[in-house]
Amino acid sequence: MRLHLRRIILAAAVAALPAAIQAQDRNGADWSTAQPVEVVLTNFKFTPKDLHLHHGQAYRLHFVNNGSGGHDFSAPEFFAASDVEPTDGAALKDGRVELAKGETRDVRVIPRTPGEYKVECTHMMHAAFGMRGSITVD
Repeated sequence: MRLHLRRIILAAAVAALPAAIQAQDRNGADWSTAQPVEVVLTNFKFTPKDLHLHHGQAYRLHFVNNGSGGHDFSAPEFFAASDVEPTDGAALKDGRVELAKGETRDVRVIPRTPGEYKVECTHMMHAAFGMRGSITVD
């Protein structure tokens, strides 16, 4: 009985924490401050083509597929060099975000390593038709 009461009190205390504290993950990242960046995928380009991000800053990458079919945003080196919000990590498969026609998806990241990273759509011939870009982290 006492253990059950302690669990109820603990649950109430956690619910009372400010949203900013609850938004922090186990590494201390505050995802509630993530700056939104929209990336639109169409036939056959990314808009914007090139992203400029600052290391240590949290971003919410909002991917929108406005193309006539499926596309992906493949940047394995970038995602490997960044902290990805744990629940958003499920959206990444081998460093790519896959989107069906009309689909949107958010991935929150904190770039940790400055550098230039390649981005492309790995669907057959999409990069060759111009669906490529870069992410610069300073």
